[in-house]
Amino acid sequence: MRKTTSSCALYLAAFVQMLGVGLIVSLLPGRVISLSGSMDDVGFIASFFAIPFVVLQIPAGRLSDRFGCRLLLAAGCMLAGFTGLLYYSARSILEILAARAIQGIAEIPAWALGPALLSTLFPDVRGEVIGRYNASFHLGLMAGSLAPVLAPSLRTGNTAFLLYSVAGFFSAAVILAFVRDPAQIACEGKNVSFQDFRSVLSSIYRIRRPELYAGICLYGGAYGAFLTVVPGVLLGEKNFGQGGVTILFALFYVAVSFSQDIAGRFSDKKGRTHAMITGLVLAAGGMATFMLFSGTMVFLALFAASCGLGVFCVASLALLGDSAPASMKGVVSAIFYVFWGAGFFLLPPLLTWLGRPIGYSTTFFLFSTVMIVETAMLYRGESSRSGRNIKC
Repeated sequence: MRKTTSSCALYLAAFVQMLGVGLIVSLLPGRVISLSGSMDDVGFIASFFAIPFVVLQIPAGRLSDRFGCRLLLAAGCMLAGFTGLLYYSARSILEILAARAIQGIAEIPAWALGPALLSTLFPDVRGEVIGRYNASFHLGLMAGSLAPVLAPSLRTGNTAFLLYSVAGFFSAAVILAFVRDPAQIACEGKNVSFQDFRSVLSSIYRIRRPELYAGICLYGGAYGAFLTVVPGVLLGEKNFGQGGVTILFALFYVAVSFSQDIAGRFSDKKGRTHAMITGLVLAAGGMATFMLFSGTMVFLALFAASCGLGVFCVASLALLGDSAPASMKGVVSAIFYVFWGAGFFLLPPLLTWLGRPIGYSTTFFLFSTVMIVETAMLYRGESSRSGRNIKC
């Protein structure tokens, strides 16, 4: 019962916190463009989020493995609440980017430690519970991104940033009231020894799958592109208005949520690698073709790509979780988001930089080609491991 209460509270907290994020994320590209007059700074929305998000992942994971996730999850939600107040008072690009960096710190627990907690509580159905958590997470983002459609006044002014702040504080209260620390639930009455950092690296090295880490980087870059570069392209190249960007975000979050809920169960039963390959193929196809279309077809192509990203995410995160003992789930989850954050930091500005001289159609086609190469690497690695197992 305690596990069920904690998991349900986590799903609720993730939904509410991300509802607040969804309220503001679709506004940031347009806000930056309006302040600078060009798309040149849009990619930095992702980069300023990713810098602290990457740098502090492993320290946060180690702290959670030693002291538990509950307080860190609540602290992240509270910091998100304060970040909303900073956005509310921002009047320049620099102030927006500074708040974005603080938001990167605030969201570390929600992204990495929520799945780590659930992975410890439900080791036999790890993919399913991670998929369910990520589905709640992205349903919140979807609901937040749709709110400006139902209430157009949220597209202007700073009200959305205040609501983001309220969502953060509410989520912190839910976690403090209802979530039990996984260390308290899983380790009551036991003497638990925590691993040092060297043993953490040793555990990750045992996977020996560089193609997995490369795929996580590409996933992070594609995710960042959907939040920054793709909306900028719709506004600047495709002549969509802010309403079109809002629809993009809603479809993106619906697709990621829906696909992760299904892919989690699928990867538990059929294997992680097959799910990852399927996800990358879908993502590559959608991102290679959306620039060729207009109108509704643009959204259909991007919806397919979003589904692919969701499938890859839950399968790869569960695969990393399979490799580590219960006392190291926080660090393993953090390492996933270190690679994710590296791609999130580097690739959106690179896509923007390439898009200016060679065009965004060519840029996204090249990006999709890299995804297909990564798919081949995953397939080759899986075939190689299968061959070794047969020989044994």
